[in-house]
Amino acid sequence: MTEATAAAGSGDPKALAERAGRELEDASAQEILTWATDTFGGRFCVTSSMEDAVVAHLASRVRPGVDVVFLDTGYHFPETIGTRDAVAAVMDVNVITLTPRRTVTEQDAEHGPELHDRDPDLCCALRKVEPLEEGLTGYDAWATGLRRDESPTRANTPVVGWDEKRRKVKVSPIARWTRDDVDAYVTGHGVLTNPLLTDGYASVGCAPCTRRVLAGEDARAGRWAGRSKTECGLHG
Repeated sequence: MTEATAAAGSGDPKALAERAGRELEDASAQEILTWATDTFGGRFCVTSSMEDAVVAHLASRVRPGVDVVFLDTGYHFPETIGTRDAVAAVMDVNVITLTPRRTVTEQDAEHGPELHDRDPDLCCALRKVEPLEEGLTGYDAWATGLRRDESPTRANTPVVGWDEKRRKVKVSPIARWTRDDVDAYVTGHGVLTNPLLTDGYASVGCAPCTRRVLAGEDARAGRWAGRSKTECGLHG
């Protein structure tokens, strides 16, 4: 029995996450996802921004029909919505779309138009963080596509960790992958990707807050460009 398995039996999810993170540090993405689905079953989901469907594809090979949670903020590029629809149509996953409590029109009426320009933290809180927290209520663990090479703020991402804010186990099966690893997996398995990735975008978020990256910039440089903001709040 591994330490992580023992922790699962003890009913201490934080200890479970921390021990699994240590034990699975050198494991493959598929092995990490196999542990997650074996441990949590239907109370495990994958979250996807639909920048690509790599983690969803990996998880579907381990657990066909796995829930894939997508946040429709109301500000997405049409290409992102199209990627979500294509994933739902061709992959063996159950795509679940979450939406904010307020439509964009309702938010504009309450907070004024273009809140994303005036107070991007509040906009992200209302359109991303709040609906995800509500949407994850039925799960004990969730998977992300975070990678350590994406930006300095993600350099220490554990393959399995404890999400203190949501009190859930957070799984990042491709945390140790590089951009080249992602590209190789996409090519080798014919995985769906957002068309914007071939149009100068290295990271795809909401349209008003995302631009193409310049030569030499890191993958996250096109998000909230010109601001100190680097994360939307979903990951800390």
